[in-house]
Amino acid sequence: QFPFGRRLPCDIYWHGVSFHDNDIFSGQVNKFPGMTEMVRKITLSRAVRTMQDLFPVEYNFYPRSWILPEEFPLFVAEVQMMKESDPSWKPTFIVKPDGGCQGDGIYLIKDPSDIRLTGSLQSRPAVVQEYICKPLLVDKLKFDIRLYVLLKSLEPLEIYIAKDGLSRFCTEPYQEPTLKNLHQVFMHLTNYSLNIHSGNFIHSDNVNTGSKRTFSSILCRLSSRGADVKKVWSDIISLVIKTIIALTPELKVYYQSDIPAGKPGPTCFQILGFDILLMKNLKPMLLEVNANPSMRIEHEQELSPGVFENVPSPVDEEVKVAVIRDTLRLVDPQKKKRKDVHHEINHGLFPARIHQKTTIESCKNKVNVRYNYFMCYRCQTSEHVSETKDELLDAGPADRLEYDTSKNTEAGLPSLCLKQVFPKYAKQFNYLRLVDRVAALFIRFLGVKGTTKLGPTGFRTFIRNCKLSNSNFSMASVDILYIDITRRWNSMGIDHKESGMCLQAFVEAFFCLAQKKYKSLPLHEQVASLIDFCESHLAALDEKRLACGRG
Repeated sequence: QFPFGRRLPCDIYWHGVSFHDNDIFSGQVNKFPGMTEMVRKITLSRAVRTMQDLFPVEYNFYPRSWILPEEFPLFVAEVQMMKESDPSWKPTFIVKPDGGCQGDGIYLIKDPSDIRLTGSLQSRPAVVQEYICKPLLVDKLKFDIRLYVLLKSLEPLEIYIAKDGLSRFCTEPYQEPTLKNLHQVFMHLTNYSLNIHSGNFIHSDNVNTGSKRTFSSILCRLSSRGADVKKVWSDIISLVIKTIIALTPELKVYYQSDIPAGKPGPTCFQILGFDILLMKNLKPMLLEVNANPSMRIEHEQELSPGVFENVPSPVDEEVKVAVIRDTLRLVDPQKKKRKDVHHEINHGLFPARIHQKTTIESCKNKVNVRYNYFMCYRCQTSEHVSETKDELLDAGPADRLEYDTSKNTEAGLPSLCLKQVFPKYAKQFNYLRLVDRVAALFIRFLGVKGTTKLGPTGFRTFIRNCKLSNSNFSMASVDILYIDITRRWNSMGIDHKESGMCLQAFVEAFFCLAQKKYKSLPLHEQVASLIDFCESHLAALDEKRLACGRG
């Protein structure tokens, strides 16, 4: 343990809360800069809403949301309009404080007038969403799914999903919301931290029973009823990939601010907790994303009044130990070194027996794991081979050699519980990454390294270099657009540390420019066309500068 930091560098640093727990200049850190901010309820809602504007069908897995207090008038107006168009619509809404966790401050309402418009809403903004009234029930109880997702790399994007997760149950039989039962949290809210205080909460040593079970046990049960569980998994994978695609543009802005390109710095990875609700028709809906999911594998049990004991939780242990173990296997810093040796073997630079000997000898090294406010992981183990049987069937001779010579390294370790879903399925989802490309333009014109806001000069340079001004859109109009959008976003309380245009404001301005230039196309085609237009002009400008440099 290193309460005051550590001078000697480590391969892996395991921070407890965020990237900034300690100043790290090398190795790998288990947190991305900006992730905590990005998965807050308001920021996540904004990011997904941007994607819903572009691809409404693809992003229909997130409930309709409004941000309070700034969108309260819009919320009231839209609900009134929907009620007038469909008098039979009897909605319920759920109000979630922006920075809340473990169910803190969440409540249900039937009408916008029921929102607690007190001073606390000004100091503690919230998101209000349509409540999902028809969830899938098991044993007459509502439940949600906690899935663990490893974001291994941001550039290139690399995503893994754990093959099993947790199902967390309410502790009172579910009924659709009425004015009488709105306040029954044990019926409507699936948060473990709330339901554990219910007299009906069941701690179980069996992963198939109790108030917390494995997700695989739920899938087995659904399969026995004839449900298409492969489609359920496919839909969940799609939801996870699409959500991370919505988050990556702003994460890249944070990343370049804390770890500027060309300067020494750590690389990052992070385990995220996705909270998902299955509807009655088995459609998965995203509830929220947790940047610091609990990795506890025990729970408190009261032995006598005021006397508690920590008791192991078999369900948590089965899922969480595998996630941590296999995350460390995947980010093993020695992996690249062994791949380089393997490359040399395959090209005849070393005889295979040397690779085998080296691998076996490196097996004898130890793993040293140190915890702090962060944990330093000095990795000295040999590569953990993760091929499944199916992958081995498809492996070529070189792949089989790697497996054969390294198999002793993982004696006693099961196959990886983390399944790669991106870039594996990149072809199916790359068309959604438009805002990523807009963010790349934004970062290009930021100018000063370490900033996250675009100044007026940078915005004008962007317009000039991409040749977006003309007789119908003068530079004076450019300045007005910049001022109007920047002022509005800054008035929402978005990060006042720096002045200037944040990425969300730039995206809005970019969408406005796209709509002006390509009026007859749907929004996603307008934006794609403007991105292509800007990228072609910038590529030509780069080529011209390169030619001048040669001259």
